[in-house]
Amino acid sequence: MARKYSKSAGRDVERVMKKRKAGTLKSGSTGKKVKSRKQAIAIGLSEARKKGKKVPKRKTSRARKKKKG
Repeated sequence: MARKYSKSAGRDVERVMKKRKAGTLKSGSTGKKVKSRKQAIAIGLSEARKKGKKVPKRKTSRARKKKKG
């Protein structure tokens, strides 16, 4: 079975998680410190996507999708 994420994307997430543990990771829009593990992973995957690494597309929630009609 093929890998979902590339190894380099995994390293990006690992680097971001170390920043979070050190207390130096900040969110992009507000600049507040990130404390949530899930948010840190999301930031790492987002950065990997921007670099063009193999990462699946972001899942959109049902609330964000617009209904037609």
